[in-house]
Parts: sequence; structure tokens; C-alpha cells
Amino acid sequence: MLAIIKGAGDIASGIALRLRHAKFDVVMTDLKKPTAIRRTVCFSQAIVNGETAVEDVKAEKADNTDDIQDIINRGNIAVIADAEGECIKKLKPYFLIDAVLAKKNLGTSIEDAPVVIGVGPGFTAGIDCNAVIETQRGHYLGRVILKGSAAENTGVPGNIGGYTTERIIRAVKDGIFSPVCVIGDIVEAGQTVAYVDDEPVKSQIGGVLRGILPKGTPVFKGMKSGDVDPRCKIEHCWCVSDKALAVGGGVLEAMLTLKED
Repeated sequence: MLAIIKGAGDIASGIALRLRHAKFDVVMTDLKKPTAIRRTVCFSQAIVNGETAVEDVKAEKADNTDDIQDIINRGNIAVIADAEGECIKKLKPYFLIDAVLAKKNLGTSIEDAPVVIGVGPGFTAGIDCNAVIETQRGHYLGRVILKGSAAENTGVPGNIGGYTTERIIRAVKDGIFSPVCVIGDIVEAGQTVAYVDDEPVKSQIGGVLRGILPKGTPVFKGMKSGDVDPRCKIEHCWCVSDKALAVGGGVLEAMLTLKED
């Protein structure tokens, strides 16, 4: 059965990894110019590079819907630049998972597929989808909600190593982003990790640079542009996160629960 995932960032990629391991055919959609931070674990990089791999799963860019079946036949994930989800009507998936993580519903309907799953806040099970998956770190992360909604967005990132907002790197102004560090670098508090035009962007804490926007990305002031992990485990930069795997497990549970025999 075909599953289409809207979004190909790190959480969506954790979902896709789980689904491929469970032998589902997977298509992902994203922007023509993806803005994922954790690029080493995002299938959206297939749009940029033509192909990519996250852990042991490979993805290929589909230039159009005609390419998708060949990619699936090779055992890979197909990723297409289709932010509006136009391919959904043509491909008619059994499962549709909205993992854009916009904190609101940008147009997904419960009528879009036999099973529609909303990831995170902005969806209501029974209204605009069949199930919602909790994405807030804590006791309920990854739980399947069959009636109601996920916890509201607090605006505060999850606690990792004792840090929340401090671990996020944000653009200091509107402009063009240019990193001077790469994913996997160990950085110190106060270190310049990028520039927006000619203004430095500094890390607030020490740790490993787990994600950062690519050179030439247009940004606005306050836009999330990078992520520092204070645990300093460099190998984590190339592994899907615990959160993404938990959410992926919730999606898989919802799919199997809602699938008609």
C-alpha cells in the first residue's frame, strides 16, 4: 500500500524510515528549495542532490509522477518537489501523512485518502484527519490520538541536555545565510557559526552542530537556522533522532490500526 508523506524534514524522515523498514511504499513531498536544518537525516536532500540516504534507506528525486513507480520498484523512497501536494490526486495513496509540522493545517482534508494522519498540533482527529500523532517531547510523545488534538505548540523547543531555546540557532536579521561551520563540528558558546549577510550568527551553548541551513538560504530575523546538541555525540548527526523514531512508531501504529482488512 502506498503512503504519501507531506514534508521531508527530520521528523517526516524518521516516519519514512520506519515505514520503509516495515515494507511500505513511500512517496514524500517537499519544497523546491528545502529548508531542513538536520540535512544529514532528511530525505529532502534528494531534491537538492538527486539522491540521498538516511541510515540504511535510500531516496531518489522524482522529477514528475511518472518517475515514482520506477523508484519504488528499486526499493527506494521517491521524493518530489510538490509543496502543494498536487501528486496526491494522481497517485491516490491509501495513507496520507501530513508531517509538514507547520503547527497548523495548511490544507489537508480527511477526504484526501482512506487513512489520513496529522502529525503534531493543528489537526483534530475525526474532523480533518483520522488520527493525530503527539510530537511534544515528554510522557505522551508518539502517542496515537483518535479523538481530539495534539498538545498546543508552546514555542519552547524540547529539553536536550538541560537546554531548550538556547540550543537553537536563529537568524539575526533578514538576509542571506552563509554557514562557516558544518554539521558535525564541535562549537563553543559564543562562537560564530554563520553569517547573515555580514552580521555574525553565534551559538549560545557548546556542543556538536547537529544541523544548519545551507549557504545561500534566504532567512528572516528569528528564523530557525541551526541546532546545537550539548550531548556532543557526533555520531548522532547521522542518526534519526529518538523523537523522530517515536513519532514514526506512532504513525505506523495508526496506519495499522485504521487500515481495513
